[in-house]
Amino acid sequence: MPAAIRITPQAARRFLRQALLLDQPAATVGEALVHLGYVQIDPINVCGRMHDLILRNRVAGYREGALLRHLYGDTNSRLPAPPSRHHLRTAFEQYHPGAGVLVVLPLAAWPHLLARMHHRRTTPGGYAGRLSAAEERLAQRILGEIAGRGPLSSDDINHDSRALTAWGTRGRMAKTMLEKLFFHGRVLISHRDGLRRVYDLPERILPPEILHVPEPARAETACWLLLQRLRQRRLVALKRDELPLAEDRVQPVVIDGCPPLYCLREDVPLLTAGGEGITDLQDPLHLTLLAPLDPLIYDRRLTRQLWGFDYTWEAYTPPAKRKRGYYALPVLAGTELVGHVNPRIDRGARRLRLLSRSVRRGHQVAPAVRQLARFLGLRS
Repeated sequence: MPAAIRITPQAARRFLRQALLLDQPAATVGEALVHLGYVQIDPINVCGRMHDLILRNRVAGYREGALLRHLYGDTNSRLPAPPSRHHLRTAFEQYHPGAGVLVVLPLAAWPHLLARMHHRRTTPGGYAGRLSAAEERLAQRILGEIAGRGPLSSDDINHDSRALTAWGTRGRMAKTMLEKLFFHGRVLISHRDGLRRVYDLPERILPPEILHVPEPARAETACWLLLQRLRQRRLVALKRDELPLAEDRVQPVVIDGCPPLYCLREDVPLLTAGGEGITDLQDPLHLTLLAPLDPLIYDRRLTRQLWGFDYTWEAYTPPAKRKRGYYALPVLAGTELVGHVNPRIDRGARRLRLLSRSVRRGHQVAPAVRQLARFLGLRS
């Protein structure tokens, strides 16, 4: 393990801006996805969807919906993709085995998901656990229909029984079963019809050279998960039992006011450059609106320690206890987090309305809000 590198909090913030593509955006969605390791998907659309809000700051010329177009193209055809198109797919949707959230992953991630999917499929209990005998009979019927008819959504399955959803409510059993099969890796999302998932068999989505890669050893997947976290956030606190997994791939970093941190060893040149060549980032007109789950602030404890910014995404906080608002966006000004804005789409008027804001004096947030409105095709 190399000796720790000591840097100032200011240098660490500049490093994170650069390492997380906020100063030099990637040329394409595919490049950004590989660089970040994954991008979280979320369907809520208050002022843009989470994945679009994350990538619009990190991909040159990014337009709303570009991540899903990168995945599935512009077509909503229900015909199964012919084998000759397998090589065109470079990413897929699945639940991240470490974070448990729906993400878009590069193809190379597939083998590292196998153990988790197998565990869900064979372990009883929980929403995504082993299927009952009756569920397995329905699963076989659905899989047979997909094999014969091509990609299907739950609306295409003629089965009106009800079942508990993942949220504990009652819903169509066909939809619940497709979701469970997706958790188990027995179907994958072929494309989306609006927000509705359309599923197909993995062998008609993933190329054979990926689908048939043997399951990695447990230690190899544990190392992959750790490197994914480092790639996603770039500065990470590691537990004592995690460090041996990737000791030869990480660099210890010491920053005043923070716990011992680590970065990828490949990031050391950027870390030690200290932001050389970056133009002045403190322009009060040059503000960036961050997504609530943006990689820069995903680790709330580190955000508080390094940036002096105490932030919680309040979408699931009872209204009476919210401090910033349902979908407040943190405001980044250079190497400072200077407040938040709470915008909402007014669909009837096709405007982006600012419900509330709290931004440090001297920073003008209106240009950034107008830029977000243009991105969403709205007026502000």
